[in-house]
Amino acid sequence: MEFDELLSQVRDLLQREERVSYRASKVRFEIDDDHLEAVKDELIYAKKLATDEDNRVLVRTGDAETTPALTPQPEPTTPPHAPETPPPLVTPTPVEPHTSDAERRQLTVMFCDLVGSTSLSGELDPEDLRDVIRSYQSACTEVIQGYDGHIAQHLGDGLLVYFGYPQAHEDDPQRAVHTGLGLVESLKNLTFHRI
Repeated sequence: MEFDELLSQVRDLLQREERVSYRASKVRFEIDDDHLEAVKDELIYAKKLATDEDNRVLVRTGDAETTPALTPQPEPTTPPHAPETPPPLVTPTPVEPHTSDAERRQLTVMFCDLVGSTSLSGELDPEDLRDVIRSYQSACTEVIQGYDGHIAQHLGDGLLVYFGYPQAHEDDPQRAVHTGLGLVESLKNLTFHRI
């Protein structure tokens, strides 16, 4: 077996298995110590695709998608399509273009929940309960958007809200507090008709 073929087979095995022992590689590929050392040097030092563990195991590093191929690969003719995502529940705020430098920022997180929803679910039909929760979420969304909050998740009758994402403001903690107070006031005016 030629060296490039051996190297390609060991690399493929390493990508599948993540960890390959040297002893098993020698048996599997019927190679001697010199060939094994050459494969190790190529994968560990030249290509930086693996590391050595206790001089017994070859361990894959990095992500398979970012691992450079040992043989040239043809360029795709069409760009890969990202999985289709549902439309956002809230219109996102325009975001500054991404820069390559990492950025550390403060994030204020708020969770709001419909109190008494468990007992309410026992009193209402599922359709009526759905309407109550939708009215609650709609009222909350209006207040949250007014303070430029971002609804990260709808969790049943709860909302997970971020302030400082995707657009940061100097007063994000204050915006969260004002949003909480605004939610209480808004929900006071919200009436539910029990049947």
